[in-house]
Formats: sequence, C-alpha cells, structure tokens
Amino acid sequence: MNIPHTEAAGVLPRIRVPRTGRQTPAPRMEHRLPIDQILLGDCIESLRQLPSESVDLIFADPPYNLQLEGALTRPDHSHVDAVDDEWDRFDSFADYDRFTREWLFECRRVMKKTATLFVIGSYHNIFRVGTAVQDLGFWVLNDIIWRKANPMPNFRGRRFTNAHETLIWASRSADAKGYTFHYEALKAGNEDTQMRSDWYFPLCTGDERLKDAQGQKVHPTQKPEALLARALLAATNPGDVVLDPFFGSGTTGAVAKRLGRHFIGLERDPVYAKAARERIDQVQPLDPMAVSTAPSKRTEPRIPFLSLIEAGLISAGEMVVDAREKHQAIVRADGTLVVGPAIGSIHKVGALVQGHPSCNGWTFWHVRREGALVSIDDLRGDYRTRHSIAA
Repeated sequence: MNIPHTEAAGVLPRIRVPRTGRQTPAPRMEHRLPIDQILLGDCIESLRQLPSESVDLIFADPPYNLQLEGALTRPDHSHVDAVDDEWDRFDSFADYDRFTREWLFECRRVMKKTATLFVIGSYHNIFRVGTAVQDLGFWVLNDIIWRKANPMPNFRGRRFTNAHETLIWASRSADAKGYTFHYEALKAGNEDTQMRSDWYFPLCTGDERLKDAQGQKVHPTQKPEALLARALLAATNPGDVVLDPFFGSGTTGAVAKRLGRHFIGLERDPVYAKAARERIDQVQPLDPMAVSTAPSKRTEPRIPFLSLIEAGLISAGEMVVDAREKHQAIVRADGTLVVGPAIGSIHKVGALVQGHPSCNGWTFWHVRREGALVSIDDLRGDYRTRHSIAA
C-alpha cells in the first residue's frame, strides 16, 4: 500500500532501511521541520533528517520486545489478540539494545536544550531502555507508573496480573535548565494536591479504539488519549512541537492537535500512518482559552512585601498571624516583621517562630479582613491586579 507524496496528506515517504541502521551515524542533510506531518519510513533514518535542537518534547512508545514464542490462549482455548507483529521482534537483547541506543541518540540530538523525553514500556523492555537513557547522558526526572483500571488478566495463573506500565521522564542532560513543568496547574486540577507519579487510566477501549472495516483493532498497543494529554499538559506549552518516533495509530498527534500543540510523527507502517492521518484530520482543536498556559508562580515578577505596605494593602503596626493563629508578628514600616527582639523578613521571621530552617512567608502569614483571615499572598495577587503586572 502506498501513501501519496503530498503535503496535504501530511505524509512524506522515506527510504526504508534496516531497523538497527548503522553503527556510525551517516552524514545528514537537515531539512525544514515537518510540522504536523507523518514521515513514513524507518524511525532512525527519519530522525536523521530532522534539524538539531528543534523539538520541545518527545513521547516515545517503542517496541516492547515481548519475546512471544507462540500463540497466547485463554483457559477456554480461545485466542488472545496479543502483540505478535514483526515490528516487535528482535533477534536478541543485544539487537534490541543497539536499536534502542540508536533512536535515543538521535532523539537527544533533535531535542532543544529545554526539551524533555517520555518513554513508556513494560517490564520486558523498560529497564533496558532506562540503562540506555542514562548511558547516553539524559537525566531522569521521574519514573511514572501508569496503573491500568482494566488490565488483561494473567490467564495461566502463574504470575501476578501485569496491571501497569512505566514511563521514564528525562531532560536532555543533568544541567538542563528551564524545562517545562506545569506544577501549579497540575496541582490545581488535582484538588490542590501535588500530582503524584502514579497515574490511573483505563486501557484504550470503546469508541476511542481505532477499528478497521472488519471491526479489528488497527493497532495492538494504542494508548489512551488521557495518558498522552496528561504528559503534554504537564510538559509542553501551546504551540510547542511534540515528536513521536513510533507514531502508530497517532494518539500523540490527535492529542497534540486538540491541545493546540504541533506534532511530528515517524511511522514505518503505511497502514498505521494512513489510519493516524485520517484520525488526526477529524480532531477539532480546543478553544485557545481552554488550553492556554496558566501563570506559574515561578515566572511571576517579584513583589516586595514593602510594596504592599506602600500601596495601603497592609498597614505598618498591623499584626500578622499564621493560619492557626498560633504565632504572631508586627509589621514594621520598612517591610520587615518584629517578634520580641527579632527583626527580619516575612520568610526569616516565619522560619524563626516555627523553629524551621526556612519558610515561605507569603503563604505562612495572614491578616484579618472583614472577620476572616486572608493570606498575604492573596494580597500580593490583588496588588498585581491593581497595577496590571503580568507574568
């Protein structure tokens, strides 16, 4: 099956080469970034055509090397539609490791210095992938567990039910600075609780699962859109470019388009590429207001506590207390606090009264307004609003 060589189709053909490529990278001629396109061909060869330091995030769902030696059946002898495709077969662990290091090497090259990488896998491959990730100079930020709400049972009853997969999240290097992580937004959407590294989602089923004309799954390992959405919302901004070197059924592209991001998909199978293109073409992007990046406290301009006093939001001589009204201090005209003989900043005095080495004075101290305690951090927000100070 051939896919037309047209930009309208969003698919550019590539010469198919052996999956493991060559030990020494061939000279590359870098082309323009193929935004919102699917490149058809071997992933390593396609990666070599991409410009260096050009993408903001990589989400990789590589072959798991499941090593299935025969058909998988249920206790009633019915056949299980397991992953037995040619693309998941490798002659040896050494062959798989060589392939892994080659695609990771090229991924690291095309990542911007602020980019990060997600790689997902199972116990069959994720430890080997993790070794390659560290050996090539990436810096692991987190490992994340995708806990499946509806895992496939272990039919033979000889092992625990395999109910999770692991994602490695890594920056380009140990000294990489400025990578995207929307901590506050994730926390706000999680009942004001820090987002944990165990994510609970069901397998891809129902209407979301792509089916062919015979009602069969188009791709055996299609990932749920919710999983990709959380990764992209956590680690990208609208307009960013997300690369998926194992594009498959196009989940990364579909989610990226819906969330106002761009994608580049690499896929060797024309059937998968065609299904992915048709799927993505049907996606309607969300309104920009629904996906715009929420302000981060880390990027907000610094506002001195003294500015609140000068603006009349807090008065010199006023008492500030903690949320439980266990500790109190007096506000001085110069923007410091005083407790007994101790004078210092809102942070230093907050740490002192608690006996702690440090304290965020903005969230620790409160003032009473109309009978209720109000955080001085909320007053800082009011100050920004009054003076139209944007992040």
